[in-house]
Order: sequence, then structure tokens, then C-alpha cells
Amino acid sequence: MIEVKEITKSYGTGESGLQVLKGISLEIKDGDFTVILGASGSGKSTLLNVISGLERPDSGKILYDKTDISAMTDKELTQFRKVTVGFIFQQYYLLPNMSVDKNVKMGADLAGNKDYKEIIKAVGLGDKLHKFPSELSGGEQQRVSVARALAKKPKVLFLDEPTGALDEQTGRQVLDYICKLQKEYGFTIVMVTHNLNIAEMANTVIKMNSGKVSQIYSNEIQKTAYEIGW
Repeated sequence: MIEVKEITKSYGTGESGLQVLKGISLEIKDGDFTVILGASGSGKSTLLNVISGLERPDSGKILYDKTDISAMTDKELTQFRKVTVGFIFQQYYLLPNMSVDKNVKMGADLAGNKDYKEIIKAVGLGDKLHKFPSELSGGEQQRVSVARALAKKPKVLFLDEPTGALDEQTGRQVLDYICKLQKEYGFTIVMVTHNLNIAEMANTVIKMNSGKVSQIYSNEIQKTAYEIGW
């Protein structure tokens, strides 16, 4: 269980300062697929960065199973991210001079996972182990980033617009892989998107507007990546 309590976050000071998060409180259940939905500038990516430990809030608490990560030292927070969370972004952030195998192995080594090649197979890239990022399509590169994030066996997978740079067919395919892997491995998903259609895939949807949570609702029926509009 992730508990977010009265989180605030600002950038800049004085007249040029901007309050991005304005007293946000919410809960994310273990094993849930949660989408944070909102327009550009609503604060959704900042909220993801703060919940995941990439950034610190100005005030408030973030509890993972009652442990307050906002009170951790920098060293403790680095260890927390290493062990507990995985990240997938719109950009792939693959190392261009490393093969698929070695890019994914980087994530696996953080958790001492020697069975990481099973995850490469699970995202459909078992025959591309020795290919370099420049030899892959955009969708294949994003699937490598998915495999790298999951190879460290995170408890929570954070995704920031993971299909933003992909065409419709490839985007659906990547989302489908992520959902199938969640069912197999049981991790929690927290995904930021501005796409109302993708929100139909989630258990829980958190809508944001101007730095505040405007609505939280649950989908009675979760659509698959191939059932949603685009």
C-alpha cells in the first residue's frame, strides 16, 4: 500500500515560484493498475516523480507499507529506488553501445536476477538479444526498456507517457505486454497519461487539475489494450 498524505511541491521562489502540487492525498493498493490522468501542466508527472522517490516533496508524507520515504536520507532513498521501484518513460534511455541483452542485464544486476532472459522472451525479443538499439524499431526499444525495468523485479512500476512516442499499433502492443507481465509477476502499476482511452485499462483513475486531485474513480470493467480507442 502506498499512502500519499498532504503532498506539496513548488519550483522556484518568490514571484517566479510555481506551486505544482497543492496538498495531495491518495492511496494506491498493492497490485493495482492506477492511472494518473490530466492535461499538460496539471502536475501529474511531478506527482509520479514525488511518489516514486525521484523527487522530494516540500511537505507531506509518502508511505510504502508504513515506511515514510520522504524522511529518508539520500543514500536510503537511492537504495529504496534500487530495490522497490522500476521506471519506464516516453524516451527509452537505452545505452546505444550495449546490446538488448546487456541493457536488460543492467536492471537485472541491481536485483541479482540471473533469470532476466525470461523477461526478454516475455516481451517478444528473445530473437533480438544481440541487437543494438539502433537496429530496433521504436516499439522494440520501448519493450527493451520495459524488460530492463522489470528485470530488477520491482514492487511498483512507474510509467510516464510510455506510448507517447509510439504509433497506435506499437503502443497497443507495448501496453498489452505490460498488462500481461503484471498478471504474471503481480507488481503495482502507476501510469501517467493524458489519454482518456488508456485510463479505461486501469483499476483506479486519479484525475488531476491545476495541481490538485479533482476525482478518483474505479473502472468496473478494465478494457484491454486492443479494446480501447486511440
